[in-house]
Amino acid sequence: CGEETALFNSLEGKRGEPRSKPPFPSQAGVFGKPTVVNNVETLANVLSILNDGAKSYASIGTAQSTGTRLFCLSGNVRRPGVYEVPCGTKLRELVELAGGVSEGRKLQAVLLGGAAGGFVRPDELDVELSMEGARAAGATLGSGVVMLFDESVDLTEHVARIARFFREESCGQCVPCRVGTVRQEEALARIACGKPRGSVREELALLEHVGAGMKDASICGLGQTAYSAVESAVKRLKLFGEPAAPLTLTAASGTPANKPASSDGRIEFTLDGRAVAVAPGTTILQAAREQGLDVPTLCYLETLAPANACRLCVVEVEGARVLAPSCSRAVEPGMKVHTQSPRVRHARKFVLEMLASSVDLSTAPELQQRLVEYGAEPGRYGTPEGPHARDHALAGHQEPALVDFAASVAQPVKIDNDLYVRDYGKCVLCYKCVEACGEDHQNTFAIGVAGRGFDARISTEFDVPLPESACVYCGNCIAVCPTGALMAKDEFDLRAAGRHDERQETTTDTICPYCGVGCTLRLHVQHGKIIKATSPLDNRITLGNLCIKGRFGWRFVQP
Repeated sequence: CGEETALFNSLEGKRGEPRSKPPFPSQAGVFGKPTVVNNVETLANVLSILNDGAKSYASIGTAQSTGTRLFCLSGNVRRPGVYEVPCGTKLRELVELAGGVSEGRKLQAVLLGGAAGGFVRPDELDVELSMEGARAAGATLGSGVVMLFDESVDLTEHVARIARFFREESCGQCVPCRVGTVRQEEALARIACGKPRGSVREELALLEHVGAGMKDASICGLGQTAYSAVESAVKRLKLFGEPAAPLTLTAASGTPANKPASSDGRIEFTLDGRAVAVAPGTTILQAAREQGLDVPTLCYLETLAPANACRLCVVEVEGARVLAPSCSRAVEPGMKVHTQSPRVRHARKFVLEMLASSVDLSTAPELQQRLVEYGAEPGRYGTPEGPHARDHALAGHQEPALVDFAASVAQPVKIDNDLYVRDYGKCVLCYKCVEACGEDHQNTFAIGVAGRGFDARISTEFDVPLPESACVYCGNCIAVCPTGALMAKDEFDLRAAGRHDERQETTTDTICPYCGVGCTLRLHVQHGKIIKATSPLDNRITLGNLCIKGRFGWRFVQP
């Protein structure tokens, strides 16, 4: 795990996935304790600072980037290796220090900052290797990688390899990165083999749309920088010809919040231009709903811990670099929040397109409405591939990018018991079922997330059939599933027969008779027969949960 909070999860024995920030590691890190995370290069500088003093160290480099920096030179360079130079050294000087490219060869480009960095042209070698210098040049120092490419190299192949790297390294937690890195690789593959959807320029416009969505809405730095090198190859090197018109998504101006709470303890902030005061601990989503503002959600449910996986509820906080998940981000004093800015609407449209182009949403009417509301166009990514086996995919061993189809999660339906069906071709990986089965409610842990990247999927342990797993058939996973990926078999059979019609459905509330707890049952009836039993989320006894008797006991009184 390269992302620091994902590393914390791994240390704690959990799946290696990033957490939302804040809280930052220095506030709550590994096992909930304040944690400082630094790389080896940072720690290596401590001794010289202690021995020689801070002033001596700061005298090296520039005013804003003090000290020295390690750079790893590789590629078509005469003397590859790790070089330590003062911050502010010109890139040209560093390249000359390593001997430059072989005699008789011409420099084609330099990849500065690694896979998450960007390309620099030969006429831009005078860029200053400092944080401010790289930023002014529209580049980044990143991990300190400096890779040289001479004229003998096919850069399109290397750009495709970088795209493949991000696809393989995605943990699969959030939609923008999990699906976006696949769509990016597919577009580059279509261009490379001469089969663009429309023109090459249209593919480049699609790449920018995907890149902007990943940059703004991904949960961690991997997804946020997955388009960086590709973008620089497209725009800076013009590797694929004249780039498309830039996508203009102006960020809301402002500075980060730094205002004390009001005297009565309530937190004052601005929400879509209106002054609002809320109780401490209130999330942006809760505040928006209190104000009657519509913020779409998918992985969020009042009775579950926020998963931050879908990224559909993102909002723009003035002064922040990326969009924030409103379901988990607490309101801060003086914060200025926008729930419908151009960046927000673009990110939501992108998320919806990523889902609809890879998942069967036919039994998710709310998402279908959102697709229309945000003008999503999932068809422009290609025809989704047909059903295929996904259960035994190996992490980090993805198949080559598809050219004629768009990768999808389509797969055969799992029917291995008489109570409910698992149709994971409809799964958006919202994590709700995992949380309901896990520590939020049932504590059975019969299902979890397996695989990585686009291959991430809901699975039983070792992918055993449900009857052989730890499942107790409470059906609480069915109750929270937003897309019909998990469904009572009676309802599934009714839909398969073409007889399901929610317009004809009636509901009746009653009390479960099987024990003395007194759980409220909501019986759903079509064609004079019960098709499923649920429980209201706002019921203080059940919180929407039932046991196997409450969920399926009605089958004993109905033939």
